[in-house]
Amino acid sequence: MSGRRALVLLSLALGWRAAAAPVGDAPWYREPFRPQFHFTPERNWTNDPNGLVFFEGEYHLFYQKNPFGDRWGHMSWGHAVSRDLVHWQHLPVAITEEGGVMAFSGSAVVDWRNTSGLGQGRQPPLVAVYTGHHAEKPLQDQRLAFSNDRGRTWTRYARNPVLDIGETDFRDPKVFWHAPSGRWVMAVAWPKQRKVRFYASPDLESWSHLSDFGPAGATAGDWECPDLFPLAVEASPGERRWVLIVNLNPGGPAGGSGTQYFVGDFDGRRFVADATPSREGAPLWLDHGPDFYATVTWSDVPERDGRRLALGWMSNWQYAAEAPTSPWRGAMTVPRELVLRRTPEGLRVAQRPVRELASLRRAAPSTFAGGTLAEAAAWLAKQGPLPPLLDVEMELAGLGPATPFALEVGGGPGEATVVAVDVADGRLSVDRTHSGRVDFHPAFARRYQAPLRLVAGRCRLRLLLDTSSLELFAQAGETAFTALVFPTGERRRLRLSATGEAAPRVETLALHDLSSAWIEPRAN
Repeated sequence: MSGRRALVLLSLALGWRAAAAPVGDAPWYREPFRPQFHFTPERNWTNDPNGLVFFEGEYHLFYQKNPFGDRWGHMSWGHAVSRDLVHWQHLPVAITEEGGVMAFSGSAVVDWRNTSGLGQGRQPPLVAVYTGHHAEKPLQDQRLAFSNDRGRTWTRYARNPVLDIGETDFRDPKVFWHAPSGRWVMAVAWPKQRKVRFYASPDLESWSHLSDFGPAGATAGDWECPDLFPLAVEASPGERRWVLIVNLNPGGPAGGSGTQYFVGDFDGRRFVADATPSREGAPLWLDHGPDFYATVTWSDVPERDGRRLALGWMSNWQYAAEAPTSPWRGAMTVPRELVLRRTPEGLRVAQRPVRELASLRRAAPSTFAGGTLAEAAAWLAKQGPLPPLLDVEMELAGLGPATPFALEVGGGPGEATVVAVDVADGRLSVDRTHSGRVDFHPAFARRYQAPLRLVAGRCRLRLLLDTSSLELFAQAGETAFTALVFPTGERRRLRLSATGEAAPRVETLALHDLSSAWIEPRAN
């Protein structure tokens, strides 16, 4: 047995893998449909990201995990860390189901001032605030666990729960330090009432009720996984507004799960949303695709970094348990940077993949220098079969009501996911009806739509294509769309076509070949 092979097997036995270490010829992360630059657990079920926190150079990702199988159950906090948001090191399960109480979603913070008294020495503790789900009562309450060794081991707080209002559905606490009032603030979902409740605490242990927000926006399903944070306004130095994220299931924009948000003000006690109406009176959605849920942001990212970083679960409760993957189920989106952008309809959240993702680009991209759409289509055809992992950037000009166009992302024979832009209706659509494996659930094979705002007849698109997903960012992230796809072919095909009376001009088109974040790159 080679030295590398022995090291890999030892790593699996111990439940960890060094972030920079290649996994070589190991069988895991080579299975059909296994994402190569999106986070997935080595095996078993995963859903909501939890406890996103940055500490001592590491981004912590906790997530809902079933340690015993590939369907929901026995919910615990899985754990991984990264120094670059791209390469992840798996760690042992952090908070386990215990005494009939599952560890549901929540958040984690660095208690810099040791307000909780749970720290040791001069190093601040990491404190996780999570929902305890009692399977038999039924009851949900809020609990603490803490770590004094950089998150490697966790101890449950001796006097749990710290917040219990006797409700069956009361979950997903997001906690942050509110400097103006000098105390901790918790946003926690009251799902059946379609409300977010706010609480305050001086020490993370004793909590007092401040106010409630809701019902508002989309209310067709349960409200879950809230997040409240200040966010910078793009091109307006020093200006910030508060954003409240509220995840919803069902009732999302593509059916099933979805992530809505509100822009407004928070004074330390109450969140008040802006009165500006959204397009067609609809809620504001962070992502219009079917596979973007439980989205929350990282805590304690240093101020010098200046970014608000978010992560979502890349699936949908409609069919998550039936996804055709093994030995794992569930993946995360790529981490995204959020900003607020001024539009004619008011402030809107725009997002882009984190800049660190560019480290996976193998070499100089294949580029089309510009020309007619027909010339760009011919150039694409000459590229032949493409690698399965791609970062595609393109910009088109001369768009008008008579210039709709489409980009087909092909997989196996007869398979294609179609991204189309309809300028007259101001919409883009993604059709995965014939995208590959679609037979595992009747809700999967559908065509979805999202709003699209054109400026001066121009359209910018960026597509991240992994083994089993498509993430689309239009108009510099003003519209985002995330969808799982399960193509059966090993290579990609891209086909560009005009579908109206005229065709726009393709200003730029670049194809970036990406390497895997998990497997050692090999020469082509």
